[in-house]
Amino acid sequence: MCFADVAILLLCSGVVATAQTVISAHSGTVHLAEGAVFIDAKPIIQKFGTFPEWKEKSELRTEQGRVEILLTPGVFLRVGENSAVRMLDNRLSATRVELVSGQAVVEADDPMKENAVTLVFGDYEVRVRKSSVFAIESSPAQLKVYYGEASVAYQGNIVSVKAGRLLPFTAALAMEKFDTKEGDALTRWSRRRSEYVAAANVSSAKSLKDNGSSWSAGNWYYNPDYSMYTYIPGRGVSWSPYGFGYFSPYSVYGYLPYGYGYGNNGYASGSGLSAGRTGDQSGSFGRSASVGLNQSAAASNTGGFGRSNSALGSSASAPSASPSAGTFSGGGNVGGGSRGVK
Repeated sequence: MCFADVAILLLCSGVVATAQTVISAHSGTVHLAEGAVFIDAKPIIQKFGTFPEWKEKSELRTEQGRVEILLTPGVFLRVGENSAVRMLDNRLSATRVELVSGQAVVEADDPMKENAVTLVFGDYEVRVRKSSVFAIESSPAQLKVYYGEASVAYQGNIVSVKAGRLLPFTAALAMEKFDTKEGDALTRWSRRRSEYVAAANVSSAKSLKDNGSSWSAGNWYYNPDYSMYTYIPGRGVSWSPYGFGYFSPYSVYGYLPYGYGYGNNGYASGSGLSAGRTGDQSGSFGRSASVGLNQSAAASNTGGFGRSNSALGSSASAPSASPSAGTFSGGGNVGGGSRGVK
């Protein structure tokens, strides 16, 4: 099957997207919803191979739940528990999301110049400029940049907030330092999700190459083995702020020398691929991680930042967490397994 011949992502009545190779027309695909998540007071019930659409002017709200949204290609929005966000504009060239309350994390792996993503909180606008990870919160009202940098505009003033800096949303626009190694439940979950999405890239890029399919620009791509979308760059390798690699169809075999890959216990014939790198950035990002093609996950993901991760395979299920007091589980058919809040 030639993946280039697969139809553009179809929208069922403008509400639910059926899983197919995607050519992004706008931001707002609900990639994963865990626990209690609502769009305009209607609960999201995610079924296998379907991805609800978060429309313009709609409010997405969580209770004991969290959600991952695909914005422009290569940019993710992840919303924590007891939070609300509103889609102001879903155009790729001018995506605008308002944080109404709670907490959200943006992971920008490969933001494109022709696209734009802005998070709005009150009179403050936080703009994605380059590869970055940042969290925006309503209480206390502040921005934390974990990697890269973000641009903040307020009443005609613009400041650049770099990694390791915290900006309280006050008129002074005075920045403070914070320790990027100190994460919370949402930032840890964001990192785990990044790992899973990057793992799905490997077999996707390989399939496109093996089938001789054309791939000229970075975009979202559906991987049926993982029942999830991944990002595939137009060429070369795009490294996420967390240190995970996204390969184009033209580069993936460059990381599979002689049919060998670095797996869970070292070199194993045809079993894996080293898809992580050791970062040269200060702070908690840029760690190494291996991603295998046919291996099961074996890593615990309960710790904070700065952990190494073992391989995730294309046929693997994600580590599951047993429900306990104060936890929820969900997302069993998207991203490979149920998760508990840590």
